[in-house]
Amino acid sequence: MIQDPAIGYRKPGTLDQTSTSGSPHQMNRTKIDDHMAMPELPTAGSIFHASWPVRTGDIHTDKSLRLDAIARYLQDAGFDNLVDRGAMETHPLWMVRRTVIDVLEPVVWPDRVHLQRWCSGLSSKWCSMRVRIRSDAGGLIETEAFWINIDPKTGMPATISEKFTAALASTAIDQHLHWRRWIDPAPDTTPSTDTPFPLRSSDFDPFDHVNNAIYWQPVEDALTDDLRRGPFRAILEYTQPIKRGEQVTARGGTNILHIDAGGEARASARWFALTPKSSDQG
Repeated sequence: MIQDPAIGYRKPGTLDQTSTSGSPHQMNRTKIDDHMAMPELPTAGSIFHASWPVRTGDIHTDKSLRLDAIARYLQDAGFDNLVDRGAMETHPLWMVRRTVIDVLEPVVWPDRVHLQRWCSGLSSKWCSMRVRIRSDAGGLIETEAFWINIDPKTGMPATISEKFTAALASTAIDQHLHWRRWIDPAPDTTPSTDTPFPLRSSDFDPFDHVNNAIYWQPVEDALTDDLRRGPFRAILEYTQPIKRGEQVTARGGTNILHIDAGGEARASARWFALTPKSSDQG
């Protein structure tokens, strides 16, 4: 793989009361709609399961699971899912364009996580993958990511095979998935704070690109303690890879952060609080 104000959420098993029109699938929503709940766990179809203990290298100073660790979990689950489907030879390379993380109940070390991974949206060359992370102690993190299948020879988007598509389609509620950007990477006039973000050799993947989990580190630094005390959503969109030798800066504003290199945003993130619906029963 290429490792390249008050808002409502729903708990598992409840209906989203904020959606009144349009597609129920999150990855096709516009920026205005990206506060809506993610698609629910299907009752049938291809759902991949994985589980492992939380390690001390995954946690914040308060022992809660960090965002960059969650991103690594998503990578690991995706790789294991490909192996489980026998798809490593035919679909070895994927590029992530956006990851959405809802921390509803924090996972706190020591604990063990259980992941469920399934496709929520699909097109001929890309898909959105949901991963629900539960823990033995009651942690709950919901995620969704937009992945593009890449041809290893050309480096371009490639058609997903008919066999693999059948497994993905068994749970996809959107069969005509389109890409829409949620965060504008263009510079604006909002006052910002620029902080150098030096990279290490361990931050790069075999393609000499910064691993996508690393982009979450300055986001983690930017989150306030008040936000992290309650449920929140964090969104990260990737524009272009950062390569070895580039000088990187984290440009932060109010609830938004751009990771810049070469005078342009290579990735952009924003975050906001979530509040539970009064009708939640899950």
